[in-house]
Amino acid sequence: MNISMYQASIPLCIKSMSNLARILEKGMAHVEARSLDPSVLIDARLYPDMFPLSRQVQIATDVAKGCASRLAGLEPPKFEDNEQTFDELKTRVGKTIAHLETFSPAQIDGSEDRTISFTVGGRPVSFRGLYYLLYFVLPNVYFHVTTTYAILRHNGVELGKMDFLGDIQ
Repeated sequence: MNISMYQASIPLCIKSMSNLARILEKGMAHVEARSLDPSVLIDARLYPDMFPLSRQVQIATDVAKGCASRLAGLEPPKFEDNEQTFDELKTRVGKTIAHLETFSPAQIDGSEDRTISFTVGGRPVSFRGLYYLLYFVLPNVYFHVTTTYAILRHNGVELGKMDFLGDIQ
């Protein structure tokens, strides 16, 4: 069985973003149920030198929207990176999902050998499409969604493995 670049990218990114939205909803419910200041979780980190939850969400969404755009040969949309509430983070995730849903298989399939060039941390990088998807995009999306999950779980939000995996049917 063959799998297309579209099948290996867009549905996986949409699923991860959808699961991320549900994880954020649980974080929001947690602070509301306990009358906590939401910024305690939004600004939380697993370790002092790591990015806070808000930045984890921003990076996850940037990588997902960048994936679709770059594989299609387009420039990714820019988001402000100014989210300070759960609602704003969920809106960002929703905008990312809406962006991903605009792509068709015809735009993504055949991008395995497309040269993908952009800047990461002020440093130019260049990949072939398949390598970009398998060794940059998917690990980064999973890392930042997992780290968001871990920050919330570490701070007492009731999350389980199925919140990360989502519907597996």
